[in-house]
Amino acid sequence: MKIIDGENAILGRLASYVAKEVLKGEEIAIVNVEKIIITGNRKDIKEKFEEKRGRIGSGQRGPKIHRSSEKIVKRTIRGMLPSHKTGRGREAFKKVKCYVGIPKEFGDKKMIKSGKEKTSKFVKVGEITK
Repeated sequence: MKIIDGENAILGRLASYVAKEVLKGEEIAIVNVEKIIITGNRKDIKEKFEEKRGRIGSGQRGPKIHRSSEKIVKRTIRGMLPSHKTGRGREAFKKVKCYVGIPKEFGDKKMIKSGKEKTSKFVKVGEITK
């Protein structure tokens, strides 16, 4: 099992890496998901997420955009997998685990650090979920 520290990692790059690894059969645990960053204009990103959240159709059907950090990250990874409803995509998606903070069982284990570069315009996933 690979453990990835999401602090200062860019969401899209992290999600594509995780999608490739789980399709190979690796199990992945991502910790500190609230510290993953989304690059771009802060105002535009927040408006986009709020607009998506308000778009639940009649009878509460439609795409539901969750407010929790781990669900936002998992949803991004799901979008980079083949169909999550059948076959390979479903099996791969089951191998992804996301955690807010660092759980006790992963506290002393070796983690893959990512996100050394930082851009000037970004927003953290934890700020969107407030």
